[in-house]
Amino acid sequence: MTLVMGIVNVTPDSFSDGGRYVDGEAAIDHGLALLAAGADILDIGGESTRPGAERVDPAEERARVIPVIEALSGTGAMLSVDTMNAETAVAAVAAGARMVNDVSGGLADPEMLGAVAASGADIVLQHWRGHSADMYADASYTDVGREVLHELKARLHAAAKAGISPDRVVLDPGIGFGKHGDQNWRALRALDRIVALGPRVLVGTSRKRFLAETLEAAGAPGAVDETRRDLATAVTSVLAARAGAWAVRVHDVTATRDALAVAQAWEQGGI
Repeated sequence: MTLVMGIVNVTPDSFSDGGRYVDGEAAIDHGLALLAAGADILDIGGESTRPGAERVDPAEERARVIPVIEALSGTGAMLSVDTMNAETAVAAVAAGARMVNDVSGGLADPEMLGAVAASGADIVLQHWRGHSADMYADASYTDVGREVLHELKARLHAAAKAGISPDRVVLDPGIGFGKHGDQNWRALRALDRIVALGPRVLVGTSRKRFLAETLEAAGAPGAVDETRRDLATAVTSVLAARAGAWAVRVHDVTATRDALAVAQAWEQGGI
C-alpha cells in the first residue's frame, strides 16, 4: 500500500497549521499523534514554503527542527526533514532523520546534493521554479506535464552526478509550487510518466489552494474549510496511489489512511 507521510510544521507561518506546533513539545506531541493515526513517515520542517513566505535563518530553522527530530527518533518511525539548507539537512540526519525533503530539488543550496550524498540519507527532489516569495513568477508552461517530467529528469541526473543513486531518490511533481490552478491537475495527470522514470514518487496535495478552487468552481455550497480540503486531499491521495505513488504527504493522516484502505478493499474485492 502507498505510504502516508504526516506533516509536522514547526513554524509560525505555514499556510495551513502555522503556529499550532511551533513550540517543540507541541510538535513532538503532534508527531506522536500522527504516528498513532497510522503515519509511516514524519516530515518535520522549520521553514514555511507557502506562497509569499520569507526565508528563515538556517540557525533558527535548526533550532526548531533538531530537538523535535531527536525526540521522535526513538519511535522507530522513518523521519524526514523538510529543508532547502544543506547544513540543516546534515544536522537533521545526525539527529535521526533518514530522508531529506528538499522542495527546491537541490537548486536552492548548491551544497545540498553533495551533503546528502555523503550523509547516506535518501532525498526527495521536488519540481521547483523559485522561492516562495515569487514562486509564481515563472509559472508559464507550454505543456506542464512534459516540462515537469523533463525538469525532474534533470534533477535526477544532477543527484546521480553528485553520488546519489536512483534508489535513494524520491521524485515529487511539486503540486502547488510554481503552478496555478489547473496546471496542478495537468501535472498530476503526468504522474504515471513520472513513476515510469524509476525512482519512488511522493505526491503532496494536502489542503492546497487548487483543491478549494476546484470545489468552488464546481459550485460547492458554503466555505471550503479545512475539513473539506482534507476530504479532497484523501481523494487525490487515492488517485495518486492508483497511479503508482510510493507515498502521499498529508496533514490529516486518519482520513487519508481510511481512504487508501477503502480503495484497496475495492480493488481486491475485500479486506
